[in-house]
Amino acid sequence: MNMKPIHIIGGGLAGSEAAWQAAEAGVPVILHEMRPLRGTEAHKTADLAELVCSNSFRSDDAENNAVGLLHAEMRLAGSLIMASGDANQVPAGGALAVDRDGFSAAVTAKLEAHPLITIAREEVDGLPPSEWDQAIIATGPLTAPSLAAAIATETGADALAFFDAIAPIVHFDTIDMDVCWFQSRYDKVGPGGTGKDYINCPMDKAQYDAFVQALIDGQKTEFKEWEGTPYFDGCLPIEVMSERGPETLRHGPMKPIGLTNAHNPTVKAYAVVQLRQDNALGTLYNMVGFQTKLKHGEQVRIFRMIPGLESAEFARLGGLHRNTYINSPTLLDGSLRLKSRKGLRFAGQITGCEGYVESAAIGLLAGRFAAAERLGTPVSLPPVTTAFGALLNHITGGHIVSEDEPGKRSFQPMNVNFGLFPPLEPGTKLKPEDFAGRFRGKDKAAARRRAVTSRALFDCRAWLGQPSRAEAAE
Repeated sequence: MNMKPIHIIGGGLAGSEAAWQAAEAGVPVILHEMRPLRGTEAHKTADLAELVCSNSFRSDDAENNAVGLLHAEMRLAGSLIMASGDANQVPAGGALAVDRDGFSAAVTAKLEAHPLITIAREEVDGLPPSEWDQAIIATGPLTAPSLAAAIATETGADALAFFDAIAPIVHFDTIDMDVCWFQSRYDKVGPGGTGKDYINCPMDKAQYDAFVQALIDGQKTEFKEWEGTPYFDGCLPIEVMSERGPETLRHGPMKPIGLTNAHNPTVKAYAVVQLRQDNALGTLYNMVGFQTKLKHGEQVRIFRMIPGLESAEFARLGGLHRNTYINSPTLLDGSLRLKSRKGLRFAGQITGCEGYVESAAIGLLAGRFAAAERLGTPVSLPPVTTAFGALLNHITGGHIVSEDEPGKRSFQPMNVNFGLFPPLEPGTKLKPEDFAGRFRGKDKAAARRRAVTSRALFDCRAWLGQPSRAEAAE
């Protein structure tokens, strides 16, 4: 082939998905990844699409949850990330969680085997050269300083930064199961699960109060002067949450609702710490919602205060990494191109989306858009009624900047959620037959969510040129 390749910088989830989509469209791709020549503070391997924080893709419920809907749309679009996640899932209640090593190995193997993809293990320390007329920057939250500086110079604005926090991982055989028990909240059964997919560690009030005080008093990692940036509220360190009030954790990651102590059913726990399976073998469990900037020695001391974890051994302790993202609503057009340089797109968390799945979804769109341009076909944007379109619209134009608060810092990263979708059309009929009793309140809200997701999947299939379910059944 004489077709010029698309260059993609960054082999994380977004870059990997972008490369796959472009290559599957028939366009050659060169994927540039600096690891292992240059590592980062968070990565441990040289595999593509390595998961550096949680191993969860969150809810897989496509009818009632926005990220579950995004899962479904990505599967319709032939997502490599979703296919690899599905092939390497581990039990996690209503969530889709994956064996992190198996997942990244599967993504790497697929990309290495694709005849139109070349993987270049090298660092790109500046903006793509002009001869790379179609390029995608998907360097994610750990963009190298030299590239971040080049982006800032090109855009005329400083990159924005915040911190993501990494939760500790515990060896299963060091957890005291005479104290802890297996149960999903409300016994909910999810993909590959049984309704008993989490390990639960109960606390009474005295234990909880002492634990919260230890978090507040514990020694934290000192930040460098240039790292003084806000946290993303969806990934707050556990000790930062504890400082917001003594009851904060009980209404957040340590809420006891929907859980009954199998060892003592008549006594309600005051708070509960949950651990989720982290690998296919079931030998490792991560502490759900326990991202932290405590020093390592303090983590061991304080987390062993948790009933059932008194003798816990940690396969990995928590930590923090910097996350850099651009002011996408002002810098990018609707197809993720930099307005000052039309051949250059951005994808993934550097655009200001948050989460594994959202990052990969924006990579998917960037890969498709770039491939369409290379093939000389019109770039078709997903309808805003879809999860793809709702997320893209937020990044490229859905954010409102107040006139009396101008500037990039008012744009914050966001997970996909139903608040990003347009309201249902007037006259949309909701279907009450799935609900018992009177159709109002929570039942009506659930029916409305299902109407939004049904509309989204119908519109997504149409955008992808696929038949609807009814048409496929004929």
